[in-house]
Amino acid sequence: MRTLLVLLLAAPLAASAEPFTPKSDAEIVQRLPYRVGADERARRVALARDPAQLPLALASARAALDRARVLGDPRELGAAQAALAPWWSLADAPPEAQLLRARVLQARHEFDTAQAQLRGLLARQDLAPELRAQALLDSAALHQLRAELPQARALCEQLQPLAPLPATACLAELDSLTGRAPAAAQVLARLSPGRSVLPWLALMRAELAERMGDAAALGLYRQALVGADEVYTRAALADWLLAQGRHAEALALTQGSDADALLLRHVIALHRLGRDAAEPTARLRDSLASADKREPGKHAREQARFALDVARQPREALRLAQANWAMQREPADAVLLLRAAQAAGRDGEPARRELARFVRERGWQDARLAALDRPLNS
Repeated sequence: MRTLLVLLLAAPLAASAEPFTPKSDAEIVQRLPYRVGADERARRVALARDPAQLPLALASARAALDRARVLGDPRELGAAQAALAPWWSLADAPPEAQLLRARVLQARHEFDTAQAQLRGLLARQDLAPELRAQALLDSAALHQLRAELPQARALCEQLQPLAPLPATACLAELDSLTGRAPAAAQVLARLSPGRSVLPWLALMRAELAERMGDAAALGLYRQALVGADEVYTRAALADWLLAQGRHAEALALTQGSDADALLLRHVIALHRLGRDAAEPTARLRDSLASADKREPGKHAREQARFALDVARQPREALRLAQANWAMQREPADAVLLLRAAQAAGRDGEPARRELARFVRERGWQDARLAALDRPLNS
């Protein structure tokens, strides 16, 4: 579902939590890995003169969210919030500002607050159809993120007359999570005939193929990456490569990125290849610690991966995976919880049994969760 959203995707992002004051205006604080374009710089100058220019503020916030999604830079979420500052705390903010506000909150893993924003937006009788469609989709995605599938389905059904393509894809993905994966795969394939496939649709098909154990996932992930080279897509492909033992390819795919999601996969690949990972591991450890200090409890997924695959601390990985599972319940979160429970041995058996019950009740079909049917031997 996240592939349908024009949002910052799930990988937790980290930035320095400690304030720093330069000694002079000439001192370099940090060299950024990219520069914003001339149009964005002009918007910022104009907004500095008059922050209440709504069209400029919306354009600036959208551009910042796009950069956050593509580059994995958490500072862009601050830039988006700064652009929306005049309307950030207003209950009756313009609907466009309210939608973007919800997206910033979602990207920060403030799911309850983001959902409340979207409910308020959808309650507006004067909401334009295109904004209603996007709010329905965003709200459905948040429900799916937490495995609240009936609520997500109801919203996707409301979306059908407003946006048939994403609504059909949304319902197909929900079908894939409720015991009808092969039929859902066929529906998604029919939505993308020929060689030209929308990147988000290719990504959705890739994730479904991976859950079904279909090797076609690789080609679909690559197709999605060519269409839109974003942190989430690159991390998803890296995870597939790591799961297949193709560590050198995962290493190359994640080379040179400052995004925590990709740095984590890069470090895991280095460790599995037996290469020196001291420097990037220390950098990642510091970044994850800073993220947790800034937003306690919001980054448990990546912290659990670090504890499990890098630090080799299975009990800590299990604790963090359970904390993450309490917050978000997508298939990737279930896979992480299962792996952590297996690594923890007998200490992980209660978590494994509870996860098996959850998956069975919902009819999830996921080849990666096959070990749920194999309890720990006595």
